[in-house]
Amino acid sequence: MFGSEAKNIPESDIVMTSRVRMARNINEYPFPVRMDFDQSIFIINKIKEIVFNNKSDLAKDFLYFELQKLNNIEKLVLVEKHLISKELMDNRKLSAAIISKDEKISIMINEEDHLRIQTMLPGMQLDEALNLCNKTDDIISEKVEYAYDEKIGYLTSCPTNIGTGIRASVMLHLPAITMSGYLKGILEACGKIGVTVRGLYGENTEALGNMFQVSNQVTLGQSEEEIVYNIKNITKQIINQERALRDDLYKQNTFMFEDKIFRSLGILKNARVLTSEESHKLLSDVRLGIDMGIIKDVDTKTINELMGVIQPGSLQVLLPNSSGQMERDVGRAEIIRKKLNKTKE
Repeated sequence: MFGSEAKNIPESDIVMTSRVRMARNINEYPFPVRMDFDQSIFIINKIKEIVFNNKSDLAKDFLYFELQKLNNIEKLVLVEKHLISKELMDNRKLSAAIISKDEKISIMINEEDHLRIQTMLPGMQLDEALNLCNKTDDIISEKVEYAYDEKIGYLTSCPTNIGTGIRASVMLHLPAITMSGYLKGILEACGKIGVTVRGLYGENTEALGNMFQVSNQVTLGQSEEEIVYNIKNITKQIINQERALRDDLYKQNTFMFEDKIFRSLGILKNARVLTSEESHKLLSDVRLGIDMGIIKDVDTKTINELMGVIQPGSLQVLLPNSSGQMERDVGRAEIIRKKLNKTKE
């Protein structure tokens, strides 16, 4: 998803991805935390049968992953691509994921709930992500009966997901808000209106590369459309503030602003050792420079791809023989250098 073409994608200078996730449980079965082996197997096989049945519209477009058969790196790569959650990766019970080949849809099985149906699209496309999630949910719900209460809504393992069971979120690139020191105020304002701002991989994770997830806290008492509408509104305000601050910072000290951007590009093009944290910080500066038209010989797609491949799991796939942190930092710098210089060293 990080490598998606940025052209013609709404608000793609600031909004990296739009994501909708639905929590669902099958009626008359205990939540995953209380399921035994046979019940876990039943849930997995039931969803597999629905998706991969020859008559299903979904069958040819999806891949199946049984988490216990994947190694740690393979699971980490799925987390880094935001196709599964860290909770599913760490789950020691029987669990699985069914992921569309274009990586727009993923169905996590036996995470905190029996099903976590997730759709993810580039840029600001929350309405489209909700429609796609509903279509996937409709196909599954035709074959199973969900745990549902007419007054409360969908019943879920965690009380914070009861009701619609949906989380709508956007991944935002906010370098100017971070540099200007306005982030704390935005976090406080979002918290007061039931919106959460988290790091790159969700709860309790760092905001690497000035990336932040904005999502709804409340799932009860609002319709799916109202939840998406509210996230779109708060996101629009954050986008406007980020763009205004970018312009202000540039006008206040153009030379220093451009120096910071080009200095970061220069380090990335020449460094021999780069940590993950430093790489994300520098790539964030360069992405900002591209979005503002300051850097013209590198495109956003290249930076988005690099942000994906330099993450620890993806990097170990590219550098399978690296045995230590220094080797990975050297390998990371080489990958970035070659990509930005477009040369074969």
